[in-house]
Amino acid sequence: MSVTSTLLSIIRRYFISGVLIVVPLILTYLVLRLLFEAVDGILGPIILKLFGYYVPGLGVITTLLLIILAGVFTRNIIGARLYHYGERLLVRLPLVRPIYSSAKQLLQAMTAHEGASFNEVGLVVYPREGSYSLCFIANRVTLEHDGKQEESIVAFIPSTPTPVSGMVVVVPERDVILLDMSVEDGIKFLVSGGVASPKLLRPRPGSEQSATSEVER
Repeated sequence: MSVTSTLLSIIRRYFISGVLIVVPLILTYLVLRLLFEAVDGILGPIILKLFGYYVPGLGVITTLLLIILAGVFTRNIIGARLYHYGERLLVRLPLVRPIYSSAKQLLQAMTAHEGASFNEVGLVVYPREGSYSLCFIANRVTLEHDGKQEESIVAFIPSTPTPVSGMVVVVPERDVILLDMSVEDGIKFLVSGGVASPKLLRPRPGSEQSATSEVER
C-alpha cells in the first residue's frame, strides 16, 4: 500500500470518528437552540417590562429548569394525573390533536424499548427500482384491493440526519427485507448519514426473505 493510500485511510478513519461525535452534538445543539430561543422570546419582554433590563441567557436557564421540573412534576401521582387530564384536553382540540398525538407517538416509538415502539428494521425499494431505503416497521396490516387481501407492512422511512421526520408507506410484506439490526443501530445509521453502517446488511435469521436476499454494502 502506498504512502498516499495509507494517509488517506488514516484521514478517513479519523474523519468518520469525528463525524460520529460532531453530528449528534450539532443536532442536539440545533434542537435545544430552538427551545431556548422560543422560551427567550416569550419571557424576554416580560422580564424587560418587570425589571427594566434584559437578562442574557435567560432562555437557556429557563428551558433547562422547565425540562427538569416537568420531569419531576410528572413522576409523582398528582403531577401524573394532572398531566393526564391536560393531555386529554389537548387531544380533543381539532387543530392540536393530530399534531400533538402524531409527534408524541413517533417520539415514543423511536425511544421506547418495548410496547408500541419500532422493534424491527428493514429495507424497502425506494425511491426507484434497484435502490433501497432503511425503514422501521410500524405495523402489520391486511390490505384489501381488487377483491383480494394481501398481508402488508406499514413502514416508516425516516429522513436523514433527523429521523423524527420522514414518510410512511404501505408495502406488501414480501417486498420488505427485515434486517438483523437493532433500532438503535438503525438510528445511528440514519443520523450519521450512512457513515456508521455495518459492512454487511444481513437479513434477519428466520425472516421470509433471509433465504433469498442479502444486501451487501
